[in-house]
Amino acid sequence: MNGKRPSIASVHGLVAAAHPLAAQAGARMLQQGGNAFDAAVATAAAIGVVEPFMSGLFGNGMATVRTAGGALSSLQFRAGVPRAFPLGRFSKRDELYRGPMATTGPGNLAGWAELLRAHGRMSLAEVLAPAIRLARDGFPMIGFNVVGTNRSAEEFVKYDFTAEWLRVHTGGAGAVHEGFLLKQPDLADTFEAIAAHGIGHLYGGRLGQAIVDHVRSLGGCLAMADLEDAAKLRWVDPISVGYRGMVVHVPPPPSQAFQFLLGLRILEGFDLSAMAHNGVEHLDTVWRAIRLAAGARIGVGYPSPERLIELLADASVARLQTRCADGVPVEGPTEQWIAPPAGKVAGQHTTSLSAADNEGNIVCITHSLGALYGNAMVVPGTGVCLNNGLYWGELDPRGPNALVPGGALMTSVSPSISTRDGAPVLALGTPGSYGITQTQTQAMVHHADFGLGLQDAIEAPRARLWDGRRVQAESRIDAGVLDALRARGHVVEAPAAWTMAVGGMQGIAIDPASGVLTGGADPRREGYVVPA
Repeated sequence: MNGKRPSIASVHGLVAAAHPLAAQAGARMLQQGGNAFDAAVATAAAIGVVEPFMSGLFGNGMATVRTAGGALSSLQFRAGVPRAFPLGRFSKRDELYRGPMATTGPGNLAGWAELLRAHGRMSLAEVLAPAIRLARDGFPMIGFNVVGTNRSAEEFVKYDFTAEWLRVHTGGAGAVHEGFLLKQPDLADTFEAIAAHGIGHLYGGRLGQAIVDHVRSLGGCLAMADLEDAAKLRWVDPISVGYRGMVVHVPPPPSQAFQFLLGLRILEGFDLSAMAHNGVEHLDTVWRAIRLAAGARIGVGYPSPERLIELLADASVARLQTRCADGVPVEGPTEQWIAPPAGKVAGQHTTSLSAADNEGNIVCITHSLGALYGNAMVVPGTGVCLNNGLYWGELDPRGPNALVPGGALMTSVSPSISTRDGAPVLALGTPGSYGITQTQTQAMVHHADFGLGLQDAIEAPRARLWDGRRVQAESRIDAGVLDALRARGHVVEAPAAWTMAVGGMQGIAIDPASGVLTGGADPRREGYVVPA
């Protein structure tokens, strides 16, 4: 209403995803007797078909889940560095941005299968059915699909390994238009083979061998052992902190979601609700806390459990709260330990989804191909887009996310579930690379401190903080407020009213008393909420 998206609520179940057809796929599982885990996997598979530039079979990610019995856990399906990665061969990260050397193994398919095995009630074949239909029958490309594909096509023509991508995703024309019907029959065949033969078709089977052979024929280092390594998953306990009477749960390292928790711990010391909403004090305090939390995250790198406890402890937080309140401008990095190349900001092409049912099961997944269409390669005869996961590591061996053959890779994904008195009240996730935890912090403040409903909290203006003092803010924030923030030391630019630089958030709020589920989807992308 009034130019805003309506809130979607249900007592039977909800799916919030970055594309309406993917959310519909998950809701269909709920309608057919599946639970939130079945819905989440169906949505995850479908989103890889209708947003193939964001995620897919060869992507990686993490999930935070809560079962009907009340157990909270995180599943990490994140591949590491290929064992044969040639240490010392590369000197510039851009050399790993596209092409066969950029890709890691795929964790997504193994993650989906494990979510089903552990907590679902439907078969892999059943939950893959909507993705197969979308790939086989095709779907009309709209807005974000068209822009992202055409932007990629302009770049990809300069590479000698993108012919199959151009054929599959533009029909060989080099561009698409609104309403272009994207059919992916090879991908449909791939999903059908997985449905028939299981995930071993990728991890150790014919599909995996075809991918490895293609990558290596073009000079890449990926091997079948790397695919098999990616299928070795871990269920782990989430890490958590309290905020405004809730407990917020996120995955532990190698997720860097602890920045989100640290930002909330800093802000817990300030009475934000007493400040004018989207006013100078509110935004100055939140932006300073975000930058301080980012600096602390970069400073500790990949912390041990003991170091993480110390970072989130009262004494450490109190020092950061004092710094947040001292009025001296905060300047420092927000991205990696080693800054990205000057003048270039890589695309952050990730997707997040949430699913909940009326039994108490909740799933929040964030997964990614890395950059737009990953490494720009589609493997002939499979329809599979590959990731560019190695670009997000660091070539300098001193870095905490250094590319070490066979080593782990940290990730900024931060799927979260919040509880109050043990009952779930919120699932929240977003894409956005190193802006993910910034977006979550801002949305949480809108929701928990200022009382905005979830849809309004997602739609509220946000900002992305970059290295130094640079802030990319949405221009819907009052111009006088932005000027006052500049006077306080923030180097603010506000080029647009809405920008995907601040993420594309999806989430579900739960009322424990009534059981009402209310979804929120980000209009900065093509997010939709579909009820069961």
